[in-house]
Amino acid sequence: MSPIAGSGQRSATSLRVLTRADEPAETAEWAGGKGKNLHSLTAAGFRVPDWSVIGLDVFTEFARRSGLDTRLAALLDGAPRDGERDAERRTSAEIAELIAGAPLDEDVTEAVRRAYEHVGGGLVAVRSSGADEDGAEHSFAGQFDSFLNVSGFDEVVAHVRRCWASGFSERSLHYRARRALAPSAGGVAVIVQRMVPAERSGVLFTADPTTGSTGRYVVSAVYGLGEGLVSGAVDADTVVLDAASGERLHAVVGDKQESYGAGEGPGCAIRPVAEADREVLSLSARDLARLHEAGTRVAGHFGAPQDIEWAIAGDTVWVLQSRPITTPLAGATAAPSPTPSARPRGELRIWDNSNIIESFSGIVSPLTHSFAADTYAKVYESYARALAVTPGQLREIQEWTPHLLGYFHGRVYYNLLHWYRMVRLAPLYRLNRRVLEKSLGVEESISDEAADALHPFAPRPGLRGRLNRLYRTLVFTRKFLTMRKSVDAFHRDFYRAYEVFNNVDYDALPGEETYRRFRRLQRELIEKWGPMQALDAAILLSVGLLALLTRRWLPGAPEWFTWAAASPGGDLESAEPVWALAELAALATADDEVRRLLETTSDEEAYQALRDGGHTEVLAAVDAYIASYGYRSPDELKLEVPDLHEDPAGLFTMLRGALAGPAAGAGRGGDADEYLDQRLRGARRRVYELVRGKARRSLADRERLRFCRTRAFGAAKRMLRALGRDLARAGALDAWDDVFLLRLDEVRGAYEGMLTDADLRELVALRRRHLAEYAELRAPARFTTRGAAYWSGNLERGGWAAAAVRSGARELRGTPSCPGVAEGPAVVLDTPRDVGGGILLAYRTDPGWVTALPSASALVIERGSPLTHVAVVARELGIPTVVQVKNVTTEIRGGTRLRVDGAAGTVTVLADPPAADAGTSTS
Repeated sequence: MSPIAGSGQRSATSLRVLTRADEPAETAEWAGGKGKNLHSLTAAGFRVPDWSVIGLDVFTEFARRSGLDTRLAALLDGAPRDGERDAERRTSAEIAELIAGAPLDEDVTEAVRRAYEHVGGGLVAVRSSGADEDGAEHSFAGQFDSFLNVSGFDEVVAHVRRCWASGFSERSLHYRARRALAPSAGGVAVIVQRMVPAERSGVLFTADPTTGSTGRYVVSAVYGLGEGLVSGAVDADTVVLDAASGERLHAVVGDKQESYGAGEGPGCAIRPVAEADREVLSLSARDLARLHEAGTRVAGHFGAPQDIEWAIAGDTVWVLQSRPITTPLAGATAAPSPTPSARPRGELRIWDNSNIIESFSGIVSPLTHSFAADTYAKVYESYARALAVTPGQLREIQEWTPHLLGYFHGRVYYNLLHWYRMVRLAPLYRLNRRVLEKSLGVEESISDEAADALHPFAPRPGLRGRLNRLYRTLVFTRKFLTMRKSVDAFHRDFYRAYEVFNNVDYDALPGEETYRRFRRLQRELIEKWGPMQALDAAILLSVGLLALLTRRWLPGAPEWFTWAAASPGGDLESAEPVWALAELAALATADDEVRRLLETTSDEEAYQALRDGGHTEVLAAVDAYIASYGYRSPDELKLEVPDLHEDPAGLFTMLRGALAGPAAGAGRGGDADEYLDQRLRGARRRVYELVRGKARRSLADRERLRFCRTRAFGAAKRMLRALGRDLARAGALDAWDDVFLLRLDEVRGAYEGMLTDADLRELVALRRRHLAEYAELRAPARFTTRGAAYWSGNLERGGWAAAAVRSGARELRGTPSCPGVAEGPAVVLDTPRDVGGGILLAYRTDPGWVTALPSASALVIERGSPLTHVAVVARELGIPTVVQVKNVTTEIRGGTRLRVDGAAGTVTVLADPPAADAGTSTS
């Protein structure tokens, strides 16, 4: 008889390695529940990847021959019977250590070798198969371990030990204790199964797992291996099929951001999923039809509803394992079917708030956004003209420059792809776009393929196109080399014009005159800014070259080094308010009474308190600061926020922070010099310093221009506020500051006679109500849309609207996962911990959350599927569970009393949390 064929593949010592050739009775006795089911599936003709089972007797002999059996018996005799977790944890850890260290004799080692060779070696899964596992009464789902992508005999041996140890894991001991099952020293069998290079994987229930209804099949699917699904790491697709016909009843498209596949070692490598694939079901109609057919056959074969793990590779549907569904409760009712959201179509746009929130933080008024967007459009159109683009190219550029900024629920975002287009106006695009991402603080780069497809205008083919690009490069090069001279000239011209706009009392002028001067400011200050945007391109280029030299010549440089090396240093005009504020703080600190007054008086009352206290010297210094830097204030670019001239309270906010003294660490420019002195000399150092000098000068010039920008915005702010007062006097607005709820084109329309609706009051009231609602939203840092951004589920997918707003809804619905009803206080967590019998709410989970389940009366998960690891274990523990509950961690606050119905998939608010707890989380 062949050593790898025949009854049980036994060696002379009768250690069993079971295969499809063995008798069903032999497999049922020695292969464990999972192994027995694999044998049954294979014998019935289902496509099952090659497998073998290291029998239960192999562990028994291993334990006996190594002397481990008596130690195990003693430890398990003393194991707790009441589910005491600390004792279970200690027992489990000690057993795992014993199994890992016990010697394997030649016969046991040979049994493992035969099992591995039977499936052909190579990449395999090593799975535990407990004697009681996958039974009709107790499935032990999620209690034993499985390991994927194991390769090589030594690794197989190591993972067989780990499977044996999982038979005595804390969760396995607790599972037995909860069901009054005695601890067993019999161990587990171990399956060695060939890995399938799965393109899509998942789980199929041939009955509704929460109701037991056999009228519906439930499918969950992900790209790659199913580990992402069962671990809860990937938000899977969920599809419900009619059991009789296979017709798709409804579907929920999961985000599926990642896929799991084979890596260089055991376990799974995680790879990103392309955005286009994330937005569609991972299963085609043909896939669903084949899964329905396979599920019907498997359920018919076993004569009971099944929980089937499957994978699709090429044109084959593989059945990896199957177990009975053991958890439905009699009398449960089916949950309502979720409605799939429409899949958006159209042009992809990426919205990123990155560092723009530094200028336009939180809720931004319509006037501020529209003024900023208008300014950006004018500036970058002017920049394109300065680079000598043709009239035809300029018309194409004008199609996207008005849309460099987006406005969503009161927040401002970069329309990121347009910024890549803008960067491409200058040469060395690939280098510059990387630096752009760094300078904007963009955390996620777009792919090279996507970036290469972006152009500011349609590229011209042939010789004419090459000449056009060459000419534009020459123009840019001249500007790059003469940038300091251009900045100096602009600086002089700016302040000459600024003096004209700054020293005016706009409230004393007629509204028409103020409006006329505002339009002139746009022409003479803002539109002339365009050529200076070549400075930004110069910065990207010089800093990019500096970073490139750093990578090549200083490969060990720390992350901070390049930016420290490029630091302008010296006295910057934009730093003047900082030093002036430090001097003001020093003056205040020198007088104990003034310091006490500033520390104990509100910002709004501080100015009058200084006056009332007779602190004339400090008050004079405050007035001098406001006279020089009154346009510098918190949120200075937001038109709705008064500057220090109008409301000095903001100065006292900054002053109070400066009382503690100057911030530590003035920069790392000195550190960069020291680092360079130690590591770079000769010709390379001279070249490096040449590029570094250009980068430092460019950054210093940018600071000068930003200071000018602040002054220009300050002048525009005073003009627009004066226009608001004029409109209020005319009766167009109820209050002057209602002007911020208008868009810039509406303010223009009021003076140009181009309004489509003269009832501005109604428009203001509507927008005020909306902004109050928007303030309750949680804004994502980055999201994508296709087509009409506010519709087709775009914002919901991005984390907006219903996905973030606390609407006050008293009932939320999700996907039922385990039936049962529980009431208790909500405990909202970011990481698992004991919840003291409360209802555990989590945004998403991973297997580590299993430790929190015994202390939870119910489980509610915002993301995931009914087949994630934690949801499966929760069902085994009988914990009412609802998953895919949109917004639950936003809507529900810690301490809210809830009623969770796991069969109906509902989470109902019974009572709001006490006032002291409102808005808090227990994470």
